[in-house]
Amino acid sequence: MTASAERLDEDEYVRVCRVDELPPVGAAAADVYGQVLAIVHTCDGEVFAVDDTCTHANVSLSEGELDDHTLECWLHGSRFDIRTGDPSGPPATVPVNVYPVKVQDGEVFVGLTPLND
Repeated sequence: MTASAERLDEDEYVRVCRVDELPPVGAAAADVYGQVLAIVHTCDGEVFAVDDTCTHANVSLSEGELDDHTLECWLHGSRFDIRTGDPSGPPATVPVNVYPVKVQDGEVFVGLTPLND
């Protein structure tokens, strides 16, 4: 999916998708102005956005498995907390960026500036 140019407010949020376009539990890749993000939908209905590229192996995190608030890289098993971006153990040691998310009227908006930059 590709982000549209629709802005939510002056905080630099852009519309990425509708919540119902996301998997019920899991992640989907989204191109937000050239930055590929994993938009993650948890079992309790929360939505998070993190860089889609694993910091260990340079592969897509959105293709991995979600366990509660942990997204696992499918290649070597690196796991990242989608709330903080922190890896929970080897082989990854570098966190992924986490982006602010707002959901309004079923639409997902993502901030352009990482929270942990």
